[in-house]
Order: sequence, then structure tokens, then C-alpha cells
Amino acid sequence: MDTKSMMLAVTSRMLGYPDDQFLETRPEMLEAIRSGIDDPVLRGRVEQALESLYAIPLKELRELYVWTFDWKDKTGLYLTAHELGDSRERGAALILLQHIVQDAGFSLTNGELSDYIPMLFELLALRSDHIHVRALELRLAVASKRIRDNLAEDSPYRELFRILMSEVFKEPSEEDVRRLESKREVADLDELPYPILFGMDGTARSDTGLPVYKMCN
Repeated sequence: MDTKSMMLAVTSRMLGYPDDQFLETRPEMLEAIRSGIDDPVLRGRVEQALESLYAIPLKELRELYVWTFDWKDKTGLYLTAHELGDSRERGAALILLQHIVQDAGFSLTNGELSDYIPMLFELLALRSDHIHVRALELRLAVASKRIRDNLAEDSPYRELFRILMSEVFKEPSEEDVRRLESKREVADLDELPYPILFGMDGTARSDTGLPVYKMCN
């Protein structure tokens, strides 16, 4: 696995909801980085980014994760939500992505949608040879840029997205961003008195573990 694929795979894992086994993944993740990233400067940046997350008590990290990725539109982890917002076209876009994911040999479990960005990072890491998966790269770059630019300066997740945009993705142009976001529709949620804690598929969010995605046999 090359450095780009390694970074996508690592980021995919670190952006999953931190379950009870999250801290136990630390030795495996650090070993993967040390053996898979040759550049010592980049390796140090990635190690530091991971350690800043592992250093946070699990309860606090879970609260931070929900606040960062579930409550805020501009830092959410669903690709078509960044591209289309509340547009009715999002349903068709999800179906198309589902076909791409399945054609590339992946299956989804735990009720996640086909535009779940951590899963798409892993898909790109493992199946960059697939023509339709490669075509997702610019779309993921635009979404990652939007998330990076809207994360709080002190967010421990921000460095992961900074590394993605400097080492993995080519910085999208203003025209790239404008073209991919041209059909966005924004729901009027400003007056809601409470945060929405439901999954993007309309079911209550499950906090029982990381999303699971696997290669089909």
C-alpha cells in the first residue's frame, strides 16, 4: 500500500465513531503508520494527529465526535450532503454511489449510506484501479476541503484533514468547488431547539461501534 492509500485507510479508521475498542486500536494503527509511511516528517505529523485523538478520554472524544460531525452541516461525513444539501436529487446520487460501491466489491453494514466519507476513503485506498472509484477523488477532495476549512482551529480532527489536503488530494479549484456544489439546497434548520441525533438514513444513531464495511466474497 503506497503512502496515499495508507493515509486514506488511516483517516477512514480514525473518522469512525470511537467505540469501546477505540483505544485498543492504537498499537495497530501506529505500527501501520511506522511501517507504511517512509517520509519521517509526514510520519511524525500523522503519529501526532492520531496521538492527539487517543489522548482524549473516550467519553469526551465521543461527545466531541458527535458535536463535530453529527451536529454541523459543514463538517458532516456524508458526501452528497456536502454536494446537494437538502436537494431531492440526493436520493438518485445515493443510489448511483451504492452501485459504484457494490461494483467495486464492497458491501455496507450497520445501516450506513453509500456516501459515508470514511467508507469512500477506504474504497479509494483499496480500489483506485476502479474507473468509477477514481472518479470520486475530486468529489472527496472538495468535501474534505470544506470540512477542513470549517473545523475549529483547535479541533483534534483538523490535522487529519490538513494532511489529506496536502498529501493525498490535489487542492480543488474554485471552479471545481462551484461546479460540484451548484445543486446544493440548504434546509432551514436554524430555529430547531435541539440537535438532530438521527442517522442520515432516518434511523436513530447507533453508538454501538465503528461503521463496518467489507469486501464481498
